[in-house]
Amino acid sequence: MYEQLRIEDNEVLMVQIDGPQRLVYIKLHDSNRLQVLHLTGGQAEYRNANGEISMVRVETAGLGTRWVRIANLHPEVSEEVIRTTMARYGEVKDVQAETWARFYRYNVPNGVRIAVMTLAKHIPSNITIAGHRVLVSYERQPMTCYRCHETG
Repeated sequence: MYEQLRIEDNEVLMVQIDGPQRLVYIKLHDSNRLQVLHLTGGQAEYRNANGEISMVRVETAGLGTRWVRIANLHPEVSEEVIRTTMARYGEVKDVQAETWARFYRYNVPNGVRIAVMTLAKHIPSNITIAGHRVLVSYERQPMTCYRCHETG
């Protein structure tokens, strides 16, 4: 934990290992310290006792911080409108435009917005922002019905 995440001893409240699930839960004194998620890009290297190196995912427990992709939104919809709409589902930390991959000629936005959020509740797969029906996706999102927004 210290070598990869630079978390000091006095910052850690609890460490729990779930061997069968291959998970380690770390509870910190200060939730602001979760900047480690941004510094690591959500991944860190772990050196096993046998010397083998594994890549591990670093994320908050519960619904946690997610990179929410918002597609099919009109390009002129402002960041503030996105923030206001998405705030119903949790704290919006940042909104940015996704860009085309480097191997395409133009490294410009591709129309997808990324909202970095600490989720309070799951977001339906499609919602309306500024009168536009948009597709929303993020890791471990429960799939919802296009019409009724219910799961199942």
